[in-house]
Amino acid sequence: MPLLQLPSLHEIAPAAWDALLSRQQPFLRHAFLSSLEDSGSLGAGSGWQAAHRLMCDEQGRALAALPSYVKLHSYGEYVFDMAWADACHRAGIAYYPKLLGAVPFSPVAGPRLLGNAVAADLLLAEVEAELEAQGLSGLHINFTEAADDSLLAQRDGWLARDGCQFHWFNRGYRDFQDFLDGLTSRKRKQLRKEREQVAGQGIEFAWRGGAELAETDWDFVYACYANTYHVRGRAPYLTRVFFSLLAERMPEAIRVVTAHCQGRPVAMAFSLVDEDTFYGRYWGCLGDFDRLHFETCFYQGIDYAIAEGLQRFDAGAQGEHKLIRGFEPVLTRSWHYLRHPGLRAAVADFLDQERAGVQAYMEEARRLLPYRCVES
Repeated sequence: MPLLQLPSLHEIAPAAWDALLSRQQPFLRHAFLSSLEDSGSLGAGSGWQAAHRLMCDEQGRALAALPSYVKLHSYGEYVFDMAWADACHRAGIAYYPKLLGAVPFSPVAGPRLLGNAVAADLLLAEVEAELEAQGLSGLHINFTEAADDSLLAQRDGWLARDGCQFHWFNRGYRDFQDFLDGLTSRKRKQLRKEREQVAGQGIEFAWRGGAELAETDWDFVYACYANTYHVRGRAPYLTRVFFSLLAERMPEAIRVVTAHCQGRPVAMAFSLVDEDTFYGRYWGCLGDFDRLHFETCFYQGIDYAIAEGLQRFDAGAQGEHKLIRGFEPVLTRSWHYLRHPGLRAAVADFLDQERAGVQAYMEEARRLLPYRCVES
């Protein structure tokens, strides 16, 4: 079965790519990944070069795929290996370029080895074999799901790395007050007070889907998104065009909530949805409003998930501020295949120590949850 390397997702028809998905999670869809490429968010100058692997049968039908990128740095991955790269630099070992199986700029777990499991295993074997010839230091696959973990755990040379995120789970809540009723008294009062502080500033919210937003609305969304980077002296990962392309290609998955003060939009949160999950992605504000971040990014999202019957709210990376607002610790996993034997041994030792630390952190986080009684 031939293994193809695609420099662009336009080398495969959208329907053929999407047919490899076990479920229609928005981040793996052809529409999302191709929008990243076509908008210039990836490609020349970005340090991300599309190099998707596709396994086909003799008739050219797609059997398995790995969305993958040649990386010249480690930014935008959210599985941090800069210390490994620095150690390689000091030892005179080339760490970049490397090959990364991931969704760019999106710390969201999901399928990475797409399609038939037997074909995906063959795909991995061929990619491993060609790394040296292509001058790549290794292959990294970030934010995997259980099926990928099972496959990768059976292959020689792969190292697992654990991480932790915080997700909110809908336990059949009737409304936000029903959710609050499950919290301890102190935390319930804190969340209620934060919402009242935002309302007291005269701020109101409006929800819209992707098809309901005009280009002027996307100008505002992008200005808010980019501002979160500019205030830290950094350039945003995504271009303005990305939002327009995504709205054109998969509007049904987009949700945007806008905060208005005296009729003027001042902040927004951009999210994606699938059949059971709400994915909080980007936020931004063009003013200074107390507690607006918590309301726009978390409480509005919880409200929406309850109203729509969604079972999970994945708010992305980082965490303790989510913990006290009802977001629970969730284990994440990435996998690393490193060609250099010395580097592989050193990283394996580090990961053993880090894994114990992650487990201890998650146990402590669970003890700090604000719920009166948390289901196991």
